[in-house]
Amino acid sequence: MNRRDFIATATAIAATSPLRGFGQAPQQVHGFPPSILRGDDYIETTPVAGYHNAPTSAYEAFQDMKFGIRIHWGIYSIWHRGPESWPYLPMSFEDRQTYNSLYKTWNPAAFDADSWMDDFRESGLKMFAFTSKHHEGFSMFDTRTRVKSRANWTAPGGPSLESCDLAYSIMETPFRRDIIKELCDAAHKRDIKIDFYFSHPDWYDADFRPYVSHPLQIPSSAQWMSKRDVEFTRQRLGNHAVVVPDPTDAEVKRMMERHRAQLLELLTNYGRIDMMCLDMWLGPRVWPELRKTLLMMRELQPDVMLRNRGIGNYGDYYTPERVVPGSKETSDKPWFTIYPLGTDFSYDPDAAKYKGTAWIVHNLADSVAKGGGFMIGVGPSAHGEFHPEAIRQMKATGAWLKVNGEVIYATRPREGTLWSEGDTVRYTRSKDRRFVYAILTEWPGVQAKLKTVRPKGGSRVTLLGSQSELPWKFDSAIGTTIALPENLQQSSNRPCEHAWTLKIEPAEG
Repeated sequence: MNRRDFIATATAIAATSPLRGFGQAPQQVHGFPPSILRGDDYIETTPVAGYHNAPTSAYEAFQDMKFGIRIHWGIYSIWHRGPESWPYLPMSFEDRQTYNSLYKTWNPAAFDADSWMDDFRESGLKMFAFTSKHHEGFSMFDTRTRVKSRANWTAPGGPSLESCDLAYSIMETPFRRDIIKELCDAAHKRDIKIDFYFSHPDWYDADFRPYVSHPLQIPSSAQWMSKRDVEFTRQRLGNHAVVVPDPTDAEVKRMMERHRAQLLELLTNYGRIDMMCLDMWLGPRVWPELRKTLLMMRELQPDVMLRNRGIGNYGDYYTPERVVPGSKETSDKPWFTIYPLGTDFSYDPDAAKYKGTAWIVHNLADSVAKGGGFMIGVGPSAHGEFHPEAIRQMKATGAWLKVNGEVIYATRPREGTLWSEGDTVRYTRSKDRRFVYAILTEWPGVQAKLKTVRPKGGSRVTLLGSQSELPWKFDSAIGTTIALPENLQQSSNRPCEHAWTLKIEPAEG
């Protein structure tokens, strides 16, 4: 499908509402919001001829999922000094050198892909995103690519480049099992969708200097990177960089060949992959080669949804981070909020830091009402186990979804500003427009009052999980009042905790 057809399909909405004038939606625009594209000015706004985004069917499937998990796991989990591999940057040279050898001890004996996927399914999760490689460069899969140059941080006379020849991957650890393959096999058996996180930069491989806070900077860093990257690197790296010579043309070529080969491995060796969660960016000098890689990726798996990081409008979705947008987005590009359940996206050993089932449910409802999805970030320990409190909260969310899944999965937002009423009511609708769902994040007492929906005459209003038919009446001045029976005023008699859903057949679709 070409881009014009996609736009027509994605924005064809029969905007009808039984109560007019509640608010007007901003004009929807094609592509990513300007705030998302800022800093990628070396990437053309309109993709080149011959490139195509994922098809409408893939966009539809993406928008049906609604709930997922983002898993950050790697050798940074051994030391666990902070969020993922970011603590690598301020480390001393001695610690960096030690860190780069931690893979020789990596042996997560408790890892069990089938157990993970069973827990995810019980939690109501429809997809998982897994870090195939984070910024520090360690590959959690059986890559056949080789690193040929790296830093020796404790060389006599100070850090210097040295030649090497290793994959720097899970297959060179005592564990020696392809974690990505085991996860994919387990997910395919359970029809759980797969998303590979992949970092464009690589802090271990010296060929990737100077992009995105690489600890090896070069005299002409400012000419190799975008203005955003220069500022980002200054903020993240500070005075912890070591300046080495500019990469040669041969090193740049080798970098892009390895970058491409790893992405193609991920889309070739593990069956159907639904999403690629690309992270960070490279720069203007190598953009033409990265664009060629994207064309090859589309040939391998045309349906894969690509996150926009580092590829602009060549991407298909985006991920607001640690925040749910305040209102419906005006872009036609779909989105998933990513938000850690604990402190960070990697393992958190403190049970008190996990935010709770109510937090998950309320943010899930808020995201879905605005047309997006919600992805919790939960990392396992170095041994391969998730924190019991994280699992408890996730499974409790699954129990809520067993009652209320109809209001979340495969739904769509109401038109315009009709996605909410105040802070405690969120709306979704069925794709066929037959039903509107009102999610109540606080129990309303003996009556629920809804201003923006009018039930169809003679229709039933029900509470999901309850067989009772709820009496209702409509007044054009105040909206719809729905009576909630006495027995439901006791929390133990309600079908679920945290939030409750009224199912309404509206007077108009």
